[in-house]
Amino acid sequence: MEERISHADRAEALFRQGYNCAQAVFAAFCDVTGMDEKTALMLSSPFGGGMGRMREVCGTVSGMFMALGSLYGYDSGDAKDEKAELYAEVRALADRFREENGGTIICRELLPKAMQGGNGEPTPRTEEFYHARPCVRYVRAAADIFDDFLSSHRR
Repeated sequence: MEERISHADRAEALFRQGYNCAQAVFAAFCDVTGMDEKTALMLSSPFGGGMGRMREVCGTVSGMFMALGSLYGYDSGDAKDEKAELYAEVRALADRFREENGGTIICRELLPKAMQGGNGEPTPRTEEFYHARPCVRYVRAAADIFDDFLSSHRR
């Protein structure tokens, strides 16, 4: 019997391969969403570094929300009840991430001061990058949070 890799392990592996935080989380759930990995990676690519390295909403959180929408999103302009339910789930996932990660979902608040700036250029991925940044922890946390949501969600 083949051992299945956890979503957190898959997300970390993707991040360590050079994919951004949003890509790592969203693509880790392709087995659940049914989306092909290339499409998932392309769709989530703008959300890394807090949306294009603007240090806004953490890409791991955006990745969770994209997976949520892939599974439970609505496709009707008048889907009032579905919209309300989805937005409540978004807030619950964000609240859980905040509770576990310093009270915020904002990239620049999650990163140490020295890592908050930048000119928007991607940071080279070196062992020092992975050692110094807390991002791997957030990638794993978001994947675990979304796994918990999936295991308890009965829609």
